[in-house]
Amino acid sequence: MRYCIEFSYLGKNYFGYQVQPDQISVQEVLENALSTILREKIKTTGAGRTDTGVHAKKIFAHFDTEKNIGDNLTYQLNSFLPADISIKRIFPVKDDFHARFDATFRTYEYYITLEKNPFTQDSSWQIWKRDLDINRMNEACEILFEYEDFTSFSKLHTDNKTNNCKIYKAFWEQNGYEIKFTISADRFLRNMVRAIVGTMVEIGNGKIKPQDLRKIIEDKNRNSAGTSAPAQGLFLVDVGYNF
Repeated sequence: MRYCIEFSYLGKNYFGYQVQPDQISVQEVLENALSTILREKIKTTGAGRTDTGVHAKKIFAHFDTEKNIGDNLTYQLNSFLPADISIKRIFPVKDDFHARFDATFRTYEYYITLEKNPFTQDSSWQIWKRDLDINRMNEACEILFEYEDFTSFSKLHTDNKTNNCKIYKAFWEQNGYEIKFTISADRFLRNMVRAIVGTMVEIGNGKIKPQDLRKIIEDKNRNSAGTSAPAQGLFLVDVGYNF
């Protein structure tokens, strides 16, 4: 049978979700736990391959097993796994369900802190020497909806067949010293959100104008966009399916 896992993790100690040669990953730790408890070799397929240091508040993965899974597997996994990985639920799905390809949307949040805060150093980008103009950044967000080819925000030399993405929402919010960016799309390119955030920060601090974003996108050149924002501020917060 095929099962789906909903889980979350703090990415600080991992080189992303996907298994990496000679590097610790969330997938490796999760598969080792499942294989140990179920006493068979388990392979998982995740909804995405988050970069090193990126977190996930809500992510899914599927796996196949010959065993009937009991209600206590969630408890067993949480007891076995380290504190920075948490299993929310495990449930049966159709045999052809695919955690990556069946996803209808993904939503990310990026956090910026405008003060030096020791309690958010592992979960936000601390920009505590200057303010950012949220209105200018939201003006730039409206421009994102005009395009689908986001090559300028993609990591170079990837194996993507297309760099087209349909963005459903993108906006900035500020609450005191905390700034949050929310973006949702049908798919994302590698490093795309962090590259967009880095470029938006240059708009927010007045280095470039909101209208300059059009030329950046139309250049289809990663060198035209801003430096990628640090990984620790990025969270995958939702993945949509038609269960």
